Amino acid sequence: MDGFQAYGAGKAGGAFDPLTFIRQPQTVIRILCWLFSIVILGCVANEGYVNRPDEVEEYCIFNRNQNACNYAIAMGTLGFLCSAGFLALDVYFPQISGVKDRKKAVMLDIGVSAFWSLIWFVGFCFLANQWQFSNPEDNPLNEGADAARATIIFCFFSIFTWALQSLLAVLRFKQGADTVIFNQDYTDPELQEPVEAPPTYE
Repeated sequence: MDGFQAYGAGKAGGAFDPLTFIRQPQTVIRILCWLFSIVILGCVANEGYVNRPDEVEEYCIFNRNQNACNYAIAMGTLGFLCSAGFLALDVYFPQISGVKDRKKAVMLDIGVSAFWSLIWFVGFCFLANQWQFSNPEDNPLNEGADAARATIIFCFFSIFTWALQSLLAVLRFKQGADTVIFNQDYTDPELQEPVEAPPTYE
């Protein structure tokens, strides 16, 4: 009975295996999403603001548009937190005993991942556009140019990692529950209260 699956995980209550968890495609993609968010956040926070020799205040390297840097930092921060949160959910997922709860978790993964893919697409287009129209005279020393390009590139990569994560969640959703063992009201037998046997009369 251990071979039966419900939304990509076996019967609840099994021991957590780190090696098996790390090797899962969804875990690998989730870690990539997490790393890309860190790279984007680090690039913009550290080198996304420059100033000309004749100016005191720093400005955003993306066409002096403060909204571009704010958007990138917000995406990086929220993407990092969201990836970390879903990694924690992936760890806990096999312990969820109810199939309905598992179904809700997978549906949430589909929606959130698709949403983040769209957010990264918008961010990529926005940052690439602002970088294209940046005035070289605003940054004569070309400071932070590599960081700006890295931000745009990793925004582009993030579109596909989050879209792939959504696709993997869709496949898990289609896999559903094994009808032989599970139904929509399934609860792990170990969590159910014991039922007393009816008395027998001789």
